[in-house]
Amino acid sequence: MRWETVKMNSNKIKNVKARQVLDSDGRPAIEVDVITQNGAIGRSSAATGNSVGINESAVIRDGNPKLYGGKSVYKAIENVNKIIAPAIIGMDVTDQQAIDDRMIELDGTRYKTKLGGNTINAVSFAVARAGAASLRLPFYRYLAGGTEIKHMFTPIYNLINGGQYYGIVQAFQEFILIPRNINSYEEAVRVGVEMFYTIGDIISEEKKQPAVKGEYCGYGAPSDDPFEVFEIFEEAASRLGYKDKVCYGIDCASSEFYNTKSNTYRYRNRDIDCDELISILKKLTQRFPIGFIEDALQQEDFEGHQKAHECIPAALIGDDFICTNIERARKAYEMHAIDGIIVKPNQVGTLTETMNTVRFLQEKEQILIASGRSGGPLDDPTTDLVVAIGGHMLKTGAPRSGERVVSINDGIHISEELGDNGRPFNVMTLPGFSRLNNIEEELK
Repeated sequence: MRWETVKMNSNKIKNVKARQVLDSDGRPAIEVDVITQNGAIGRSSAATGNSVGINESAVIRDGNPKLYGGKSVYKAIENVNKIIAPAIIGMDVTDQQAIDDRMIELDGTRYKTKLGGNTINAVSFAVARAGAASLRLPFYRYLAGGTEIKHMFTPIYNLINGGQYYGIVQAFQEFILIPRNINSYEEAVRVGVEMFYTIGDIISEEKKQPAVKGEYCGYGAPSDDPFEVFEIFEEAASRLGYKDKVCYGIDCASSEFYNTKSNTYRYRNRDIDCDELISILKKLTQRFPIGFIEDALQQEDFEGHQKAHECIPAALIGDDFICTNIERARKAYEMHAIDGIIVKPNQVGTLTETMNTVRFLQEKEQILIASGRSGGPLDDPTTDLVVAIGGHMLKTGAPRSGERVVSINDGIHISEELGDNGRPFNVMTLPGFSRLNNIEEELK
């Protein structure tokens, strides 16, 4: 953030409060209030994912099986009250970097294992929200730091979820719908919602029973074959007349089905190596209009991602592979192993660290896709953040549950406020997507 603010006593932090609340999965989460001398209040809780990379900041839970099955966060609350609060009270709430740096120094560990990444993340975003309230700015404009906001993100939807359903296991975690060739944010919402309804109808017709709900609020995958899953997407697009309005993405989350001992991936009841997985993904992109593939290989395989980048025409995106970490992003970029990342602030911890990674990738013209977490809070700041950084897409999830619908509706409000600048970014200009401009000819 680059706001040039006058440092005033009224902007100084007067009080910091922490409490335990519940996240969207009903698990305990830490929530923090930051209150300034002028009465401005910022509140934020920390997201926690269900699919978590090994390089993410630590989530501190108490581990007492008698309290919330070991998931309570009273230790994190104590860390705020006894360590962080005394260190930041009196600091100027608009000096985000100084406050984040103070917390990083207090923790002193790579993965924030002393104070907790969840603890530090909640405080960091509560500080930012207090700063926005102090300056009486919408949060997304405060995060933009005075930079002009020229476009909205394109909302993208995880409509079919991997996992075990109908007695089969689909290895790939997310099958994602991406609206394209659209004229408004509202149109992007309509395309996503109508495709969701129609995909559910098709699955029900094929399975002769209601489509089951998946782990991530989409539909449970009805097949262990990703080619058959995308055929359902294609059928839905055909029924709706949306063939020229949609393309797709995949989150392989390959670390989830990787065997470290054998260095193989468990795919459709057999073990395959890196080269075969790359070959399967390449064939998918040759058959379907796939714009990006996320975490194509396991999260520590930089050389494998480099090889995949050479072979696969879709954009390669790092989620668990990068963990919003600037050092991992720099290494992957220099190796030509990625075209962009998933931005999840809680992976790295603070807002400042997130923005450092974002700015590095913006300079390299990489794709920025923000994402909420499957165990996210209802007050998730990700929608405001992706608008502020000029991000290209936001993974909202399927339009089914509260926290996902909240992010979609937040986008409706912001796009309206932005007026002419509220149109979604044209994803067809991005690396890996531009080839889809002639997809009909390419896929014949």
